[in-house]
Amino acid sequence: MNATEYMRKQLQELKEQSNLRSLPQMVHDGRYVVIDNKRMLNLSSNDYLGLATDRGLREEFLRTLTAETFLPTSSSSRLLTGNFNVYEELEAELAKLFGSEATLVFNSGYHANTGILPAVSDTQTLILADKLVHASIIDGIRLSAARCIRYRHNDTGQLERLLKEHHTSYRQIIIVTESIFSMDGDMADLQKLVELKHACNNVLLYVDEAHAFGVRGKYGLGCAEESGCIRDIDFLVGTFGKAAASAGAYLVCSRVTREYLVNRMRTLIFTTALPPINIAWTLFIVRKLPFMQEERQHLTHISQLLREALQANGYECPSASHIAPMIIGASADAIRCAEELQRHGFYALPVRPPTVPAGTSRIRFSLTAEIKEEEIRELAHLIGATLQSI
Repeated sequence: MNATEYMRKQLQELKEQSNLRSLPQMVHDGRYVVIDNKRMLNLSSNDYLGLATDRGLREEFLRTLTAETFLPTSSSSRLLTGNFNVYEELEAELAKLFGSEATLVFNSGYHANTGILPAVSDTQTLILADKLVHASIIDGIRLSAARCIRYRHNDTGQLERLLKEHHTSYRQIIIVTESIFSMDGDMADLQKLVELKHACNNVLLYVDEAHAFGVRGKYGLGCAEESGCIRDIDFLVGTFGKAAASAGAYLVCSRVTREYLVNRMRTLIFTTALPPINIAWTLFIVRKLPFMQEERQHLTHISQLLREALQANGYECPSASHIAPMIIGASADAIRCAEELQRHGFYALPVRPPTVPAGTSRIRFSLTAEIKEEEIRELAHLIGATLQSI
């Protein structure tokens, strides 16, 4: 069997298991998407504050630009000629907001998670990672020289036992978690993780706030702000591609850590930096995030309504956030549910293995502050009246 035949066979197996994926063809229309001439409310976006669809914001930003400041490429790594002033401005603004010694900006959350862990770990490092951390973190662990043990999801008791068992055997241990988990929408107990970290002098804490930055905390800085533990986290990672309606990622850290990564982090060193125009837009948005309390409150409200509706209709929904999974089970059933939702004007997508474990295929509702309460109530009625028969 040659390579093409092998790939064709694998694709056929995915199709038979209802796990074959394809890139959707769609037209974006504000809060809606249009597919095959059908207009549907977008319930699968990570635009959590609705900023990506805010035309007024884009117009305001465009008025700040000139031919000199519209720079569509950096043309280089930041270590060569790609380190424009706007990068320094963004990092200084983030450091001020977080009250930290330093920050460092990356091209993406994937670059952050696949670059930081290999750079700061070695064979004398043990990584203790939550079982449900994102694929980008898993890839970063695989690229590192560290040993890794995956502890049961949010099981701080098991984590504590692992720390006691191993803390004298390694130069350093890094606890790795997300704050809001991307598939279940549930949350890590950051205060407990900080407590466990401080119990040993060679333990560091790595927290990915991809789904929390912008939407949690008084000023939108994430769950670490909400929990009052920003300064207790050694590697506080977040992304701009979700609530901040841009692209790229950041790390909040010490000055020493920042300097070390600039010298050792391959996904920072060996890549062309993001375009300065993109960084300027990110800075523009970041300066507005602290003043978006109303949007955060509305998102919290509609998220609670949807979670209650799912639970009232018998669906398992472990969420405590704006990501609300409707766990169905079989992939084929999840696909049928998604098709029924789309038929009624709600664009929600099935999430299937290998993204989630076999037997836990689901509809992943990803809410934004642009969604109205009456739309959530209509969705709740549909879930109760129509989807039960599937």
